[in-house]
Amino acid sequence: MHLGSPGNLSQLNAEAPWDAFDPKAYVDHNYKSLIPEDREIISIVRAHFGDHFRANPDRQVRGIDVGAGANLYPAFSMLPWCEAITLLDRAEPNIDYLTGQQLGYDPGWDEFWDLFRADEAYAALPGNPRDRFAEVTRVEKGDLFALSRRRENWSLGTMFFVAESLSTSHEEFWQAVECFLLALTPGAPFAAAFMEHSEGYFVGDTHFPACDVGEAEIRSAIEVHAERQRLKTFTVGQPNAVRDGYTSMIVACGFRARGN
Repeated sequence: MHLGSPGNLSQLNAEAPWDAFDPKAYVDHNYKSLIPEDREIISIVRAHFGDHFRANPDRQVRGIDVGAGANLYPAFSMLPWCEAITLLDRAEPNIDYLTGQQLGYDPGWDEFWDLFRADEAYAALPGNPRDRFAEVTRVEKGDLFALSRRRENWSLGTMFFVAESLSTSHEEFWQAVECFLLALTPGAPFAAAFMEHSEGYFVGDTHFPACDVGEAEIRSAIEVHAERQRLKTFTVGQPNAVRDGYTSMIVACGFRARGN
């Protein structure tokens, strides 16, 4: 079954029903427990950031999670190094969810944080991680495409399951990747994740669009503004393991290019 949009029609980001997004239904379906796919993704991102900052310590870092939605673990991945983390999302229900989690995130997220603690940088974080999360995160309602006006503003970034999951448009996919990368300072480490060949998805009873992209197109979009020699992509999981209508998850870890 093709899920790309209702009636198989094209759908742009501005046309999708974002304020009908149900973060509780999304968390219940995707993050109620730590599944093997997220375990692998966390291990990949944990190593990428941990290795970078061990070689580049004592830096003041400002992070951003673009399209944070109802997923906290991308922000967790940046906690040890950031003096501030912007959690950017356009959907009002997600803004409410993230703001509530700042007050003390739900116990279900503990096993995700515990997996990060396998790296010494996370394990050495002093105090309660909930206090740290509340201290450094800043929830911001905004459109990722507006990041084009805020270039080189953050020195660490994540974008998980966003660029391919906001419309059926390949042009908007490329634009989303570009806006994310150009918002980072040259040399900034980043991690991004994508649903490969996604056909769209439901959150509760509400359908949301997706753009059908494969690993080659994902790499091509990222390489425009990333250091090509240091860009790594990983294929995670099996087709339709988490939901119907995709082939795998692609994780990309790299560094913002200098000079473009």
